[in-house]
Amino acid sequence: MAHARRKFFDLHANNQSQIAQQALTSIQKLYQTEREVAELDPDERRRIRQAQAKPILDEFHDWLTRHRQQVPNGSSTAKAIDYSLKRWKALVHYLDDGQVPIDNNWIENRIRPIATGRKNWLFAGSLRAGKRAAAIMSLIQSAKLNGHDPFLYLKDVLSRLPTQPNSRIGELLPHRWKPESAA
Repeated sequence: MAHARRKFFDLHANNQSQIAQQALTSIQKLYQTEREVAELDPDERRRIRQAQAKPILDEFHDWLTRHRQQVPNGSSTAKAIDYSLKRWKALVHYLDDGQVPIDNNWIENRIRPIATGRKNWLFAGSLRAGKRAAAIMSLIQSAKLNGHDPFLYLKDVLSRLPTQPNSRIGELLPHRWKPESAA
């Protein structure tokens, strides 16, 4: 949904499009519903989405279909509308599962550092160096996902590693790690 919204946002920002403004208003209502259900359990979230967001989406789909017939092929407006219509099944998927978010921004923000650094990592020096860099980056991201400060995590693990018995090396993985002072 964030990508569909962005198409209309860009259209409105660049052309002051009234059609884009109307689309943004509909999408804003959907996100307002999501803010209201964010702290609820998945079943209740799904129930409220069905009651509140589904009618908005049904009306939005009809609106998109009507307006698509009125705009010329190849126009920026047509492209924004086509983007949503072609992906409609994916855009409404979240309605039927309270555990699925309205958009994938959360995960995209988590993988952005990897995607933006991809070209730089082509020059790690060798295949072996690239594999080492990938292992370190995986540890850093895993530490973040487990709520640890990556610097403190790596500092502690690297200081403990030389004396850690091989049989207990798994204790140093991010999902099982406890700082040495808490161990």
